[in-house]
Amino acid sequence: MKIALVTTDNREHFHSYAETVPHFGAAPEALMQGFAGLRDLEMHVVSCTQKPMKSPEKLADNIFFHSLYVPKIGWMRTSYQGCVRAVRRKLKAIKPDLVHGQGTERECSISTVFSKFPNVVTIHGNMAELARLFKAPLASFGWLAAQLENVTLKRAGGVFCNSAYTESLVAPRAAKTWRVANPIREYFFDAPRRAARTDKCVVINVGVVTERKRQMDLLQVARRLHEQGLNIEFQFVGSAHPKNEYAVKFLEQIREAETAGYAKYLGTKSTAELVAMFDEAHGLVHFPNEEAFGLVVAEALARELAFFGARLGGIIDISEGIPGAKLFDGEDWDGLTAGMAEWVRKGFPKSSGALETMKERYHPKVIAQRHVEIYREVLGRSA
Repeated sequence: MKIALVTTDNREHFHSYAETVPHFGAAPEALMQGFAGLRDLEMHVVSCTQKPMKSPEKLADNIFFHSLYVPKIGWMRTSYQGCVRAVRRKLKAIKPDLVHGQGTERECSISTVFSKFPNVVTIHGNMAELARLFKAPLASFGWLAAQLENVTLKRAGGVFCNSAYTESLVAPRAAKTWRVANPIREYFFDAPRRAARTDKCVVINVGVVTERKRQMDLLQVARRLHEQGLNIEFQFVGSAHPKNEYAVKFLEQIREAETAGYAKYLGTKSTAELVAMFDEAHGLVHFPNEEAFGLVVAEALARELAFFGARLGGIIDISEGIPGAKLFDGEDWDGLTAGMAEWVRKGFPKSSGALETMKERYHPKVIAQRHVEIYREVLGRSA
């Protein structure tokens, strides 16, 4: 079976055009790790870029890579028409059995559904719902992404939904849906390294610093715990864009916390650095006001961290049946603070046994095999 996977090369996303090796979002990267072990599958990864880049021909023995140069005019300002045409030309040469678009945030899925091949798409972020929640202005990027998502879902042969929440939003707009979780990258399944015991409780928060992730609210939780005399430190990881007003305010507020010793901002981290941080920490807190899946939650639980989160979106699915995972209503800041305080006073234990559950649910091989089953279903239906 020959499959084309249309996804974003993060060299384009971060404008790091001098790099010679492509890299991808956490979920597509993990999926490719699962596909790499399937001998009867030939995978062609297709990504668009606004500048030509040197790239390898293969990412694995059975995974080929194609980087397509598309001038800037062919991107969002023309509803990705340049990307749609470039992808269609390349697919005509590849001749895949099926095309799989990764995400409706950018060009990937809209290019997929206009490819003239049997196709499916995966929802990573619910763009229409985000536009509604945050009242995206008319003709803004968020508003346009929502319109293109609606077009995409109507034309797709089927949609992979990463949580019950995502499926509830997608099902009314799609011909067919499957609930398939995002996979966890293999690195997170190595046996967790046991850190030396310390008196300070370290809690990590991971995510781009934005209003949706609510880092400033979490900073106030850390302050309240500190004022109770608890020896705790929140460590914030993620990019903070200097032109984002929320990120700027967060960086201003965290200076006092860093001086007092109850929180610090650590910027972005590589996967290896993040795994090492998880192994040194005791818990993860993730309290957004919208979340399609919440892959970082599954990754942290694979490292057997205690987890405190908002009871919404895919976080509910991931936390189901996991000892040490505590969820609170999305605006219950008092409950979150009290729950974390109680945990710290009890010695801040980690989550025991979560690793095996995460393997069973989210290992790349498990999720890749489910993808293959669905590909066969779609091809059988469209034959």
